[in-house]
Amino acid sequence: MVGEIMGKNLIKTAIAEIFGEMAQALETGSIAKSCRVGLTVLGSDHGPEELVRGAELAQKQDPNIQVVIIGSGVETQLETVAALDEREAHAAMDEMLLNHSLDAAVTMHYNFPIGVSTVGKVITPGKGQELFLATTTGTSATERITAMLRNTIYGIAVAKACENPKPTVGVLNIEGARQVERALKKLKAGGYQIDFAESARSDGGIVMRGNDLLLGVPDVMVNDSLTGNVLMKVFSAYSTGGTYEAVGSGYGPGVGEDYDRIICIVSRASGAPVIAGAIRFAANCAKGNLRQKAKAEFAAAKKAGWETIVKSLSANALPSKQDDEKVAVSPSKKAVTDSIPGVEVMQLEDAVQVLWKAGIYAECGMGCTGPIVMIAPEDRERALELLKAKEYL
Repeated sequence: MVGEIMGKNLIKTAIAEIFGEMAQALETGSIAKSCRVGLTVLGSDHGPEELVRGAELAQKQDPNIQVVIIGSGVETQLETVAALDEREAHAAMDEMLLNHSLDAAVTMHYNFPIGVSTVGKVITPGKGQELFLATTTGTSATERITAMLRNTIYGIAVAKACENPKPTVGVLNIEGARQVERALKKLKAGGYQIDFAESARSDGGIVMRGNDLLLGVPDVMVNDSLTGNVLMKVFSAYSTGGTYEAVGSGYGPGVGEDYDRIICIVSRASGAPVIAGAIRFAANCAKGNLRQKAKAEFAAAKKAGWETIVKSLSANALPSKQDDEKVAVSPSKKAVTDSIPGVEVMQLEDAVQVLWKAGIYAECGMGCTGPIVMIAPEDRERALELLKAKEYL
């Protein structure tokens, strides 16, 4: 008897949803299923009215989005769920996400668990290109290189959810970039499908410089979350003096291998245009099955040797003095007019020590694209072999 009643209730709910969608189709001229996105409006530097203005703008721009306001102190025709403070608002938001009365949500100052971080989306000034910043808040892993490797997977998953089936990937030229590059190339060699961007600078490569950031050369720019957070703030507010974020789609959805909800982050400084962009971003991630995309990317990466690569990074994030602790004696000095790029800056002196122990004279240097090992042309091939064998390259 109870089963029959539950079955009838499910049928009634389904019928109600169908009639609701039919009514929306008649009203908007679109048969696409609506996406319900929650927005918490308490805690903004600009007041709840500014966030509601962004919500109304988003719903006007896309009639297939239904925004649910979570908070108090504002008047709006949008559906509203009462909450007196941020804690209550987050509790209501989480409950609605878990019971599927919301497809996604947008909020401020939400605490993600370790292993989840956000992928932001900006419009770059060079050519007006869309760029996914992976990542902008949260902690993907407690070890830096592993975190950036995870950020890569997160960025690819978000780009694919937003209808980019083959996003190109670049790694920002920050500490750890070369190790991330080597790890990603190992994944690709193992069978993981990844399309590397090529720097617009004359020397190319997948390690991206500032020019590439401004031009939007890759679809996904990989970085650590603190760097991404600063970049997001600059891209969003460079034209306003910093107190009002006017451009972009916010700090993006929290992504994790098994994360069970879509929550996009905005700043307390985010203005209505960014709020509207964040709501559309959240809806696109929900419609594009972001959670399933993330699971699929990790499944593919694991087939390509993910676990082995991550284990090696965690066990030896910055290998040094791989032979013994004895400092090598410098060979006879010679002119070092050639260079080998690609060694991590924290490993540079150790890499030189490896070459000294092999009787090759080398010096530490810094080129325009980062750290280099300076070497004589006649020693280059042997030095490359040694550094690759010791995994400095």
